[in-house]
Amino acid sequence: MAVRERTPRIACLLLPCLLALWPAWAQGPADVAEVTGKRSFDPAYTRFGFELRTRWGQRVSGVFPQYEGEVSTLADGRHRVRIVLRTAEVIVAGSDRYTALARGPSFFDAQRYPYIEFVSDPHPDTLIQTGGRMRGRLSMHGVTRMETFYLSDANCERPGTDCDVLASGSISRDDYGLDGWQFALVDRVRFMLRVRLVEATTP
Repeated sequence: MAVRERTPRIACLLLPCLLALWPAWAQGPADVAEVTGKRSFDPAYTRFGFELRTRWGQRVSGVFPQYEGEVSTLADGRHRVRIVLRTAEVIVAGSDRYTALARGPSFFDAQRYPYIEFVSDPHPDTLIQTGGRMRGRLSMHGVTRMETFYLSDANCERPGTDCDVLASGSISRDDYGLDGWQFALVDRVRFMLRVRLVEATTP
């Protein structure tokens, strides 16, 4: 009987401590997510595009002329990138027909899914200097997955200000249900970005 009585007593002593600590566990490191500054994309230089290949080796290129987003500086000094592309404005170079198909239900389906969004994991601020992997969540066509983009190393001292930041990455159309044109196009879609930044304006 003594053993049976000790277990609930110990639990009763520990429970208040656990409840007191639980909010700290749930909140996590609050300063990591705190944003201390933002820069937006300079429309004079920034370009977002994509490229596919046909099964006959031809290249199909497109651009997203309408976009939003920013590069946030977090309290711990790391950066986080957010990019939002408007699919209803996508343009396939040199072809009104392909532009309509890209916006239509068999591909980006702009009416149902008007945005493509990428939010990067926090990364060191030196990444735009050295180049390397930038992972994050890509949301497209009703699906969200982790993807990796690759930044090129900088060719100036202040990338994003004095020269463009270049990055690219490819995704599988199958992963996002972009199943249109399967008879004509290969599975991979390559996204490219060329970015310069300006200080975000406050409303």
